[in-house]
Amino acid sequence: MDQSFMKEKPVMPLVITMAIPMTISMLVNSLYNIIDSFYVAKISEQAMTALSLVYPAQNLLIAVTVGFAIGMNAVISYYLGAGLKKLADTTATLGLFFNILHSFLIGMLCIIGMPAFLGRFSSDPEILRLGTQYARIVFLFAIPNGAGVSYEKMFQAIGRMKVSMISMLLGCIVNIILDPLMIFGFGPFPAMGIEGAAWATGIGQVVSLVIYLAVYFKDGDNIPVKISLKNLQDSGKTLKKIYGIGIPAALNLALPSFMIMVLNGILAAYSASYVLVLGAYYNYLTGNGIVQGMRPICGYNYGAGEYKRVKAIFQAGLELISVVMLAGTVLCLLIPDRLIGIFTSNQETVLLGKEALLIICRGFILSGVSVTISGVLEGLGKGVESLLSGRASSTGISVQPFSGGSRCLAGLLGDRACGCCAFHSAFRTGNGKNFQRKTLTEKRNLCYYDICKIL
Repeated sequence: MDQSFMKEKPVMPLVITMAIPMTISMLVNSLYNIIDSFYVAKISEQAMTALSLVYPAQNLLIAVTVGFAIGMNAVISYYLGAGLKKLADTTATLGLFFNILHSFLIGMLCIIGMPAFLGRFSSDPEILRLGTQYARIVFLFAIPNGAGVSYEKMFQAIGRMKVSMISMLLGCIVNIILDPLMIFGFGPFPAMGIEGAAWATGIGQVVSLVIYLAVYFKDGDNIPVKISLKNLQDSGKTLKKIYGIGIPAALNLALPSFMIMVLNGILAAYSASYVLVLGAYYNYLTGNGIVQGMRPICGYNYGAGEYKRVKAIFQAGLELISVVMLAGTVLCLLIPDRLIGIFTSNQETVLLGKEALLIICRGFILSGVSVTISGVLEGLGKGVESLLSGRASSTGISVQPFSGGSRCLAGLLGDRACGCCAFHSAFRTGNGKNFQRKTLTEKRNLCYYDICKIL
């Protein structure tokens, strides 16, 4: 399959066609999270609280596997744009192998350490029992999850967004269908409670992986990147580039897990209802399909030397994501009680959640700007700058306001407000000297500088 469309097709239609499949996938994934939590909440409020407490550990696994796969995605796109197919093959092979290794290690750690982890945030034996049951099953599927994420980012890197969309959609749909059947029991399915939710999640992940594998092996002639140990070339250098982007990307995704873990500990001292509200809020975070669509075309054009297109892609993505986040803000302002009411029928908890959501949603647009900047920098291979423009500089701000009462949830707003300032800081600290060099590096940094000026 020819990827030249990434540098030839008009920018806005290109960004839209790349972003729409992933946006649909992320919306369905968000819907799955909401439905999954809805059914778990029907078991009991304690079950929903247990799910919220396990969430940071799940997000840690996602952060490491997705973060590393983002590095893999960016490097594959760059090498394809530069015409270095063998190095793109090496990147895909190393990315898959090491992500499976990451998944195995983190999954085992979470299974073994979950009872102690949950005990730090709750003394309720029922919450501890439910959380341990859920974690013991869901982390058994860590390896299929990590492998699936690697294939997802590989297909995105070559512009096959519809493959990623179909795989994610079918995995989520299977999960949504199995949730009520396995939680409450129906026909051949016994009622398994929260364990049923974990099994449904794991089976959905396996379905997604199977679809990726089926497309990869059936349509191999049209896939420009090959996974094979025979394709390894400059492995050390390539792995360094993947980790150079992947580690900051993983930290960018993992820091919210740390933040949520700290907030769970603080909020649990007041009420389990606060923990539920925080968990419910994070179910509405879709990730960003637009950024996922932008990242590979930024990397491809950057590798091909099409720096003006990189700037135009960033501008187009920023406009699109701002519209999406504005729509989310309006929705939260209009019906916050209904959104929180999906997860609980406890009126006190609904009121707490409503108050928190009305405050938090004010930062959605800034969040969109921050996420867009972070995504495009990952596409340019600037992992550290991406981290600085993301959450690292604001996690402390997020935690500090939590001193009591439901209004303390407004501290989450700090997580959304620092991306732009950190972006400029990253530019000043990382690239000042390079402007004096009349080389390809100078041209790439000028591309980076042009993106800075947009803000």
